[in-house]
Amino acid sequence: MTLGPLLLDEIRQWLRKAAEDLRTAEVAIGAGLLAPAAFHCQQAAEKALKAFLVARGQEFRKTHNLEEIGSACAQLEPALRPVAEEAATLTEYAWLFRYPGAPRELGSEEAAQALAKARLAYEEIIRRVPAGAAP
Repeated sequence: MTLGPLLLDEIRQWLRKAAEDLRTAEVAIGAGLLAPAAFHCQQAAEKALKAFLVARGQEFRKTHNLEEIGSACAQLEPALRPVAEEAATLTEYAWLFRYPGAPRELGSEEAAQALAKARLAYEEIIRRVPAGAAP
């Protein structure tokens, strides 16, 4: 499938934003800011998966639900199912620790696992988009 320059640029923009979120999560973890790190992990995975959908010409609704987004990706490429299922566990980080009254504390091990899942999603998507779309 040959993609035009505008579409390649859109995919690249999604992936750049995902990479920024990964880097932000890394810095936040290093600074002990675990809740913001988890949020950015969710965002990185979401943007990477949406980049894949854009690359495949699939529309998606505005949502932070990684189960929904990942399922759409896995339908297009079944080999993405395990990655999508791991990424889906990050969904709650879009909101869970963003406001006062969180039901629990986020530990450093959980934040590190979130980062690993987000990084895996990003790397797997980078492998599946056209070379000209990779940032």
